[in-house]
Amino acid sequence: MKANAGGDRPISNEALQRFRETMRGAVLDPAHPAYDDARKVWNGTIDRRPALIAQCRSEDDVVAAVAFAKQHDLLLSVRGGGHGVAGYAVCDDGLVIDLSPMHEVEVDAHARMVRVPPGARWADVDRATQPYGLATPGGEVSVTGVAGLTLGGGMGYLRRKHGLSCDNLVSADVVTADGQKVHASEREHPDLFWALRGGGGNFGVVTSFVFRLHPVGPEVVTLTPFFCLEDARRVLLAWREFTESAPDEATTAFAVWAIPDDPELPEPLRGRPACILDGMYIGAPEAGEALFRPLREVATPLIDMSARTSYVDAQSALDPLFPDGGLYYWKSLFLDELSDAAIEQILSRAQDRPNPRILVILRHLGGALGRVADDATAYSNRGAEYMLSIDGAWSDPAETERNIAWVRDFWSAMRPFSNGGVYLNFPGFGENGRELWKASHGANFERLRTVKDRYDPGNLFRMNQNIRPGQADTGEANH
Repeated sequence: MKANAGGDRPISNEALQRFRETMRGAVLDPAHPAYDDARKVWNGTIDRRPALIAQCRSEDDVVAAVAFAKQHDLLLSVRGGGHGVAGYAVCDDGLVIDLSPMHEVEVDAHARMVRVPPGARWADVDRATQPYGLATPGGEVSVTGVAGLTLGGGMGYLRRKHGLSCDNLVSADVVTADGQKVHASEREHPDLFWALRGGGGNFGVVTSFVFRLHPVGPEVVTLTPFFCLEDARRVLLAWREFTESAPDEATTAFAVWAIPDDPELPEPLRGRPACILDGMYIGAPEAGEALFRPLREVATPLIDMSARTSYVDAQSALDPLFPDGGLYYWKSLFLDELSDAAIEQILSRAQDRPNPRILVILRHLGGALGRVADDATAYSNRGAEYMLSIDGAWSDPAETERNIAWVRDFWSAMRPFSNGGVYLNFPGFGENGRELWKASHGANFERLRTVKDRYDPGNLFRMNQNIRPGQADTGEANH
């Protein structure tokens, strides 16, 4: 390969062959028959063509790939589960470190710990831990990758009882920009460990995560009534009142969406716009059913899918509604309170969605995640009581420009109700760059930049929610 492959240093065929010989995993170029499948990510709006994809099977493979990228001045991206909505997992013309072959989960039930490699998805973790009646906070869709979710915080159905994914991280093995293998924990490289918990993929390639486990399941209670859109104000006000005294065992959300096009549902209801209450209760099932009953009866539901079910089934229930290859664009804002004015703005905008698949969702926060000090981890905005997420989803590429513009306009209209912080895993396409990350990290931003200066002063890891090192902080992140 004599082209520059995205960098300033030509790559000879001999150098490429030596790289392949050092790797246990395959190194794919555009001529390889598996290349097109390997470059795809979950979000179908992302269509990038890397020069090379290194399918790493070990930590040593990651070291070799990082060294090769540095040697040849290649733009570098890191792919875990490939589910990140912003598409940072793949780049044009550079090198993708693909960690998906590394996915075997190890459970230590006695110690209540689980070791998770970076290519695993939350379904892999849940299936491994639930036979012991244990879980750690993951996402709300089980095909989400563990690595990206955790590094951006990790918000799921256990957040109010057990915090975020990053709050339950005990240690991590990391390959840094200089090719060093580093073990990060409260005792070893504590600055790096602090930054990994909510600071994104700025500091290296995590090759192993160790999480704390908690007793959860096997049975949980889910909250899933669908109401007429005309009842949205009544339902939202009742839900807001519920959140003011909800126990930590209850994690809930209000949403405006459409009833799924599911063959098991009555045909006249499929695709109908609706407002939804969504939630999970992880305490005694009888208590959960009693707690959720008034919410289910606040109006007459079109359909009520609330149930007792297994934790594994509850965690994967939404998977079919967010298929691989769909077109997505998601933006978020933290709200310290849910005022009447904010409610009016949300309902007005949500009922004017250009596509019924666009999900407007308010998640209740607080509980365990809110009791962690804002400076205890890189993840900030601990005091926010709610998160608004505007999740654009559609299937026709002709709708892309219109839907993205609508999401951005809605987001801009809601900014006066927020401190400007966003959930880093739902950042749009990372537009607004440094301004956005600085607002989101708040007082933690300068500390994060200090850690970046130490572990990646050359900004090798910049395909992410990028925090530029101090010496390079002269403008927007270079994607």
